[in-house]
Amino acid sequence: MRTSNSNYNVYYFVAAWMVAITATLGSLFYSEVMNFIPCSLCWYQRIFMYPLVLILGIAIYHNEYSIKKYILAVSFIGWLIALYHVLLQKIPAMKAIEPCKQGVPCSVDYVNYLGFITIPMMSLTAFTLIIISIWRVKK
Repeated sequence: MRTSNSNYNVYYFVAAWMVAITATLGSLFYSEVMNFIPCSLCWYQRIFMYPLVLILGIAIYHNEYSIKKYILAVSFIGWLIALYHVLLQKIPAMKAIEPCKQGVPCSVDYVNYLGFITIPMMSLTAFTLIIISIWRVKK
């Protein structure tokens, strides 16, 4: 028996929701348990990630998949901020335009797994996975 594309929508939303939950819990772990102080760009990324947990959860509960464009808009803005943050950490010339002038510098690497996996890279990956998952949702 073949399942229609609309039945797969819930799986894409659940996948995006799980990524958002993991990213939210990961950011809270790093700040609250590991005591890493978030920089300004980290806060902006959180501002765009945290609501996705609630929005996607409510959408799944009510089988409301028409909010795809809103989730994509929020995720894309978060993705752009995360991309800028990754570039700021990895390209030394970008430190001249660093927005974090007070407090924790945005270019600091609290975490650097395998030489390239930093907290902003994890955020960029999470936003990318959410965008891909939601993009696949059919009408």
